Amino acid sequence: MNLKRIVILDFGSQLTQLIARRVRELNYFCEVLPYHKSGELTTDNCSAVILSGSPASVRTESHPHVNVEFLMDLFPILGICYGAQLTASQTGGFVENSGHREYGFASLVQLEADPIFDLIPNNSQVWMSHSDTIQEIGPDYKLIGSTNTIKVAAFKNIKINHPCYFVQFHPEVVHSEYGTQFLKNFLTKLAGLQANWTQESFIQSTEESIKTLVGDEHVLLALSGGVDSSVAALLMHRAIGSNLHCFFIDNGLLRQDEYENVLENYKEMGLSIRGIDAKDKFYNALLGLEDPEQKRKAIGKAFIDVFEEAAESFPQVKWLCQGTIYPDVIESVSVTGPSVTIKSHHNVGGLPDKLNLKIIEPLRMLFKDEVRRVGKSLGLKELILNRHPFPGPGLDIRIIGEVTSEKVHLLQKADKIFIDILKEHQLYHEIWQAGCILLPVKSVGVMGDERTYEKVVALRAVGSSDGMTAEWSRIPHEVLAKISNEIINKVKGINRVVYDISSKPPATIEWE
Repeated sequence: MNLKRIVILDFGSQLTQLIARRVRELNYFCEVLPYHKSGELTTDNCSAVILSGSPASVRTESHPHVNVEFLMDLFPILGICYGAQLTASQTGGFVENSGHREYGFASLVQLEADPIFDLIPNNSQVWMSHSDTIQEIGPDYKLIGSTNTIKVAAFKNIKINHPCYFVQFHPEVVHSEYGTQFLKNFLTKLAGLQANWTQESFIQSTEESIKTLVGDEHVLLALSGGVDSSVAALLMHRAIGSNLHCFFIDNGLLRQDEYENVLENYKEMGLSIRGIDAKDKFYNALLGLEDPEQKRKAIGKAFIDVFEEAAESFPQVKWLCQGTIYPDVIESVSVTGPSVTIKSHHNVGGLPDKLNLKIIEPLRMLFKDEVRRVGKSLGLKELILNRHPFPGPGLDIRIIGEVTSEKVHLLQKADKIFIDILKEHQLYHEIWQAGCILLPVKSVGVMGDERTYEKVVALRAVGSSDGMTAEWSRIPHEVLAKISNEIINKVKGINRVVYDISSKPPATIEWE
């Protein structure tokens, strides 16, 4: 990627990724880095810095910190919430505990005209979420905004000749009604940056990068049938043509009829693809396992085994291409250094050294919606382009407990009914991701004159833009009733259907 980036230094806020989303939506290229990577920033690789919020307090001895004054000498700076508090505490200001957490709406009073407030009316609504409050700012700073509850809501540096602004509120959340305009004012009017991050620019620069990196060498790509690996394949094919070799593994954990359908779709796209039936290998690897992380690792190992066998057919291959996207990367990195794993991501990490393959991840910097826009520009088929995300480990993580072929077949049938009815009622494309989860419990039921004691499935459907946060979908009751009746009547072995109404956070989208 040749574009100079805006860097968001992450101090551990749950909203850091949302800052990145908003900046990307304004067509600026940005990257999230842990705060302790600030020493790597130079004027050659960074155009501006945004300091994120944090659950930490600058009043504690061990609080996460960077040298803000050093960064201000080099870059335009925007400090948000904790970023503003950190700046005040390092530059002659004073931060103290509020005595209570201020969480919710506030009205931003503009104390003077300033370019940061262009096209933003006075007393506009902003969103607060903090327990510490900036009481005083340093001598090189000027107060430009307050609210009815706090004096220091926005301030700027008046000594440095490039823009350095700091706010107590969160412009990145939708509750700050002019937050996007605020970010645009800072990046465009004040920092003077060019909004040149588009799917076309990404495709062009990525194609050039692939050609430079790979040259005439051959690349192997394991397709999953989803949008990420498909877009990665089209990008690679565009750059290196017949030097890309694809295969699609049937791990026995795919959706019903997916193996045959995916192979047919890819052949129509002009990709060289080979199908591999490895169902038995994966079922044997999962035998007796119930712990989610153990199951993921078993699938990862089985995939590596199958991959090794497939790779032997392509001795000329030097690279493995993966469809890793940015949320995978972010969730696998901790701001405090070594990762604290939420859950293993199947695309993040390497292969055994003995394979001697280099990894290339052309989508590593994209969010899911950006991947789709790139795919559309590349001419990816609608059937794949707007398909719901599907987990790398497949139905394994939608079967709670031990996985067997019988359970998989049961879940496949229920899942197909769920998805087909969503499509029938024009709800599929209104939902970001949907699927069934087979629970490790049985319930009593009555079918005809007989008592039944059968399995339970949970329906999961969420709305999201990138998977970082998600809200449970409000499917009409009559549609849910139809889904439930169809599953219970047509899938022998299931006699109860429930609906998951948990959002992310605190829950994850998948159950395992």
